[in-house]
Amino acid sequence: MSAEAPDNGGPAGIGAALRSARIAQGFSLHALAHELKLSIPILEAVELEAWHRIPPGRERPTTRQIAERLGVDVGSFSEQWRQLPGVPEAEPPDPRRELLERILMGGLTVGSAGLLLWLVVPGRSLKRAQVRPEVREMRASPALWVPKDPAGPYPVVGEVLPEIPVNEEGILVLLRAVDACEAQLQGPGPELLRRSLRVSEPWRLRVKGPFTLTLDNAGVVAVEVAGRRIRHGRNVGEAWSGAFGAAGEWVVPEPEAPKTPPTAPETDPEKPQGE
Repeated sequence: MSAEAPDNGGPAGIGAALRSARIAQGFSLHALAHELKLSIPILEAVELEAWHRIPPGRERPTTRQIAERLGVDVGSFSEQWRQLPGVPEAEPPDPRRELLERILMGGLTVGSAGLLLWLVVPGRSLKRAQVRPEVREMRASPALWVPKDPAGPYPVVGEVLPEIPVNEEGILVLLRAVDACEAQLQGPGPELLRRSLRVSEPWRLRVKGPFTLTLDNAGVVAVEVAGRRIRHGRNVGEAWSGAFGAAGEWVVPEPEAPKTPPTAPETDPEKPQGE
């Protein structure tokens, strides 16, 4: 480094003190610049107190950064520090002042919340007199279907009552399929109901009077009529047709008697044929 005198023409000050501390600690300009991530021209400018070589506004922060690394107290150069170009650095925050400000802001927040709560929810004396609604008695028609008593001593809270199996609209029929199936339902009238059953589309309907249900793939369909599960016993791919009465009862056909093959007439082996 050149032995150029400080540009301000005054006695050796903070720049010379920093240079002496750097040399005493065995730092080269290159090593110190690499550690502080500064350029060598900036370090030379600080040690020569050539403040015009430093970007405006960086004189004080750069000098303080170098002094803290080399252990030089800039307070011992108070007069020269005040005359240093640039904006004076702000004083470090006071912890006690910050704590006091936090306590004050917390008190204001709690007070504001309490005032808002008092305005939104006034006391009983500020509320209007509550008007009791008029209660009217309504007589309902007798129920067509009464649910059975629960099995336990008390009913289950939140239990959903099942749909009425048979009412004025007809018999409840529910078909749930796990695969494709064609269903036909023939009631007492001439109308024939058809439906292509799918996995996610159960068929729920009500039918009046006796009817006949036909499925071309009965093994993939669960059948419920009037709230009862119909176990038709068919496998996948087998067709099934069932008849139901006016109350939804399944008219199960009687099993057919097994047919026995005809037998030849008995003959007496000891008796000659033709006699």
